[in-house]
Amino acid sequence: MSGDRTLDARTPLESRAGTGTARTGTTDPGTTDPGTAVEPLLCVRDLTVTLPRGGRDVRLVDGVGLEVRPGEVVGIAGESGSGKTVTGMTLVGLGPDRATVTGSVRFDGRELVALPDKEWGQVRGRDIAVVFQDPSAALHPMLTVGRQLTDHVRRHQGISRKHAAARAAELLDMVRIPGGASAAARYPHQFSGGMRQRIAIASALACGPRLLIADEPTTALDVTVQAGIVELLDELRRETGMAVVMVTHDLGVLSSIADRIAVFYSGRVIETGTVEEVIGAPQHPYTRGLLQALPHASLGERATVGHAVPLRPIPGSAPAADAPVPGCPFHPRCSSAVDGCDRTRPAPVTIGPARTVACVLAEPGAARPADTPPTPGHLSAADAPARRKA
Repeated sequence: MSGDRTLDARTPLESRAGTGTARTGTTDPGTTDPGTAVEPLLCVRDLTVTLPRGGRDVRLVDGVGLEVRPGEVVGIAGESGSGKTVTGMTLVGLGPDRATVTGSVRFDGRELVALPDKEWGQVRGRDIAVVFQDPSAALHPMLTVGRQLTDHVRRHQGISRKHAAARAAELLDMVRIPGGASAAARYPHQFSGGMRQRIAIASALACGPRLLIADEPTTALDVTVQAGIVELLDELRRETGMAVVMVTHDLGVLSSIADRIAVFYSGRVIETGTVEEVIGAPQHPYTRGLLQALPHASLGERATVGHAVPLRPIPGSAPAADAPVPGCPFHPRCSSAVDGCDRTRPAPVTIGPARTVACVLAEPGAARPADTPPTPGHLSAADAPARRKA
């Protein structure tokens, strides 16, 4: 752990936030092995979250493993109920009440599982910050924006009210909200939904965190505003070097910002890889289903066939956490299921550097249905989706 960080209120935020290098210093997934280039800032191993319900323990998160490096954006994707939000909140000690957490969550070498509440106060909001899904619920309606941006900064760093006011104006400028001190004197209801989300992001960045957990930060916003928030987060991580864990159900959002993606289903990680690999060459049937259900997938097919085509939703629904299915949890909905999928839980299979798939079809020598794409040895640049480069 880096120890106490005493930060002068007049130091530019670009110099305070994050200890990793900005975007240009992170691993380029297309040229370098992302699993070995930089030591992880966050390392999660076998994370399991259980909750007592009906006289027995229900697993909400089941053996999750993740790594996040400085300056990197790691996306966590999946449907509602897949365990992605519980995982994200557990990383900052905000998991469900009465839940039992096992496994390991190490942040900069410090173990966070079972960390006492008093010590969480030194980490949460300071080294690790959170942006919640609904900014209207995250912001207090009776306090000015400026006060909400700086109360926890004053508590952590002991700065004066004068310096706190200057910091509030600086933070609002950082998230592209005009007005400075006049904007800081207003209340949340005086801003639009997109502006409120920017304020929530500014509040999270106030102490210069090295890791930002963004839990569905664009869900409650319209498409145009969503794009602005995603672009803002991308710009901020490039400017400050902070790492980002972005939780979302929308792989389309992650395609423009993430370096690597972990796809969740039924509380488990079922596919991981770079954004080019997961979106350009998905190997798990569930990941392919998520991509085919996106509106732009049908638009692309319409351009090919010359007429409108319907969306392709994944049939059925995910199993409830308190009613798990035997074998692969996705097999009741999977069109590529083979004999044994309903009996044996597939273990993650490594198919490339930092690339895993928890599916029997990815195992060496597995008989694959005719409509299932082959497991790639690598993904060529021609196959990767276009995305903005640093």
